[in-house]
Amino acid sequence: MQAKGPGRGREALETPRAAGLAGVVFALLLGAAIVLIRLGIPEGADAAGAPGFTNSWRRSAVQSAVALVPFAGIFFLWFVGSVRAHVGAVEDKFLATVFLGSGIVFTATMFGAAAAATAVLSLAQPSGAPPAPAAWDFGRHFAYTLMTGYAMRMAAVFVCSMSVIGHRLGVLPRWLTVLGFLAALTLLFVSTNVPWSELVFPAWSLVLSVHILVVGRRAAAGRAAPS
Repeated sequence: MQAKGPGRGREALETPRAAGLAGVVFALLLGAAIVLIRLGIPEGADAAGAPGFTNSWRRSAVQSAVALVPFAGIFFLWFVGSVRAHVGAVEDKFLATVFLGSGIVFTATMFGAAAAATAVLSLAQPSGAPPAPAAWDFGRHFAYTLMTGYAMRMAAVFVCSMSVIGHRLGVLPRWLTVLGFLAALTLLFVSTNVPWSELVFPAWSLVLSVHILVVGRRAAAGRAAPS
């Protein structure tokens, strides 16, 4: 295979402004959804012990969070696609496959959790009676486990693979690579036990996207400057 110099790799990885903007929007939407979920169900799935939500504000918070998830997923896929398109021929096939696969599985798992939560919220009878306890318990634990367990672990794989790709190509600063590895470890081992730790993923996505925007603006200014 023909060797690629660092300058060639850096040029190939120039990401358009749209990718950075998509990452920023995704981070804000997912962060808002997680905050609303945590506010609606502060102690997690066990908080809503009785079938249905007796607090209308908490129910509205969870419904709003679920409504944000599809849009967060759309912008996330746009972000992943834009980054991969501009990695191009210099990408490591193994890492690129892990990067893309984890992103797709994360999105699918997040959508599955949102669909499960929507089904749970729709279990109440037309008369306003609460759903059956067995259905309520299964639905809320299924949705919560999908989001905090499986989706966050796929997010950890995504963050780790992106950090390794950025490190190998020399397009991410050392501090951002280290931050990515720390975020991946947190999502992998801490997110299921520590409330609010899920915010590590949108926070990392926001930092990465802002970095992409800043680097892209500097590169555009350099090309526009007279020689």
